[in-house]
Amino acid sequence: MEPPVPKPATLRNILVRLLTFGILVLAVRLACLVTLAGESCRYNNDLCFFHDNLTLRGGGEALGVRRSDRPRVPELWTTKKWRRTVDYYSAIFQDLIAEGFLSPNSNALCVEALAGEDVLALQENGVVNSIGVSETASPPLIVSASNRRHPFDESSFDFEFSRLNPSGQPAEFSEEVCRTLKPGGFFVAHIAAKDSYGFNSFLELFSCCRLVRSRDMDGLDTTPVREIVMKKENQLQSGNLGNKCSVPGYKREIIRKAEALIEEEPKKPWVALKRNLKKVKYLTSMADVSYKQRYLYVDVGARNYGSSIGSWFEKTYPKQNKSFEIYAIEADKTFHKEYRTQKGVTLLPYAAWVRNETLFFEITRDPGKKIVEKCRGMRRVQSVRPSSSYGDNVDKIEGFDFAEWLKSVVSERDFVVVKMDVEGAEFHLIPKLIESGAICLIDEIFLECHYNRWQKCCPGQRSPKFKKTYWQCLELFTKLRESGVLVHQWW
Repeated sequence: MEPPVPKPATLRNILVRLLTFGILVLAVRLACLVTLAGESCRYNNDLCFFHDNLTLRGGGEALGVRRSDRPRVPELWTTKKWRRTVDYYSAIFQDLIAEGFLSPNSNALCVEALAGEDVLALQENGVVNSIGVSETASPPLIVSASNRRHPFDESSFDFEFSRLNPSGQPAEFSEEVCRTLKPGGFFVAHIAAKDSYGFNSFLELFSCCRLVRSRDMDGLDTTPVREIVMKKENQLQSGNLGNKCSVPGYKREIIRKAEALIEEEPKKPWVALKRNLKKVKYLTSMADVSYKQRYLYVDVGARNYGSSIGSWFEKTYPKQNKSFEIYAIEADKTFHKEYRTQKGVTLLPYAAWVRNETLFFEITRDPGKKIVEKCRGMRRVQSVRPSSSYGDNVDKIEGFDFAEWLKSVVSERDFVVVKMDVEGAEFHLIPKLIESGAICLIDEIFLECHYNRWQKCCPGQRSPKFKKTYWQCLELFTKLRESGVLVHQWW
């Protein structure tokens, strides 16, 4: 008996099923590949299956623009607010083209471009090789990138524009501008600098550029903004400090606004302190410090945490919502244990001095009073002497070169506040800061100057602890202000 021959219809069904299964497998694999490549498409055009209106060419080639026959028009682009914003930036870019800072041939980048209105304004003015970056992508005008690293090669752009957000990281932002902007290229920023201090702080962030011009103008919502045009130079400016630094006009302006120094010696300095506290004009209450790289508070002679860091700086000093790095410099071992539990405070268990050397810590107190942790006597730093010349109330400690430490830790881009209470050592430390140029790194000092003041306990008698006079202290304060530092008298 012959085996049955399959019907042609049955063979067709088998073939159709096999073909359908094969197509399904290929479709799934293609979908996975497109999904994985879609994210990389923004950075490497070779991985793209489909292209939006704008794409970036990889491998260091020039920025390119590709236009599809039927460009996608997001719903946002049809709103009146969007059109009004595009028109505003279009007028800005027309002026920049007329002044020669921008041309249709420019490769242009908009940083923190938000929804891409400024990018579209560039394209409508003929600058077709333009793209924007922001933390949130908005295709096809904006790719996603952080301020810390933009997805472009060095020297990729002839023109960069930004509406800088002061709440971000301006220092990291400036480094990326310097990296991606071509030598000779222009960077234009709209910032809300309200004063000369903030304006110059912004300029100092860009060591690669020189200022071409600036102008005040109405912003998009009529809020005043300052437009800054900078040009990238071939040679980077050196940020190294010499032994001398000039005092710029904007710092002199701040000092002129400060409270006046008390020229007459107070009969009751403890009363003068309370009065003076009400008159102090903090730098952060007079100027915008948003455009700084870091914010530091250095307490020299900090004693315990509650002495000034916790009781005054944390509670009273106006910080403009900035987080400060706090350094406590305190050589007295009595207070070291407390700082182990204080988060956000770095303890330097040494004595601030003019060089690195061994010192001796003199504990001074009223005769007959026992020294205990809760009633620790005041202390003075003394240079090395023969050990036989010391009594029992002296501790051996290590001193460090405060001026050199400061120069190694902070830069001119940082905002630095110093409080100094060093029981007479200020007459050594301040001259060294000025001579070394480290004083230029300090923006504001709260200085307690120690002199032979009138004693609270004994009317008509001066303290025998210190030999300096009030007039010598006044001379020290005056010299600091002449050096461009906003110094306050502290008791």
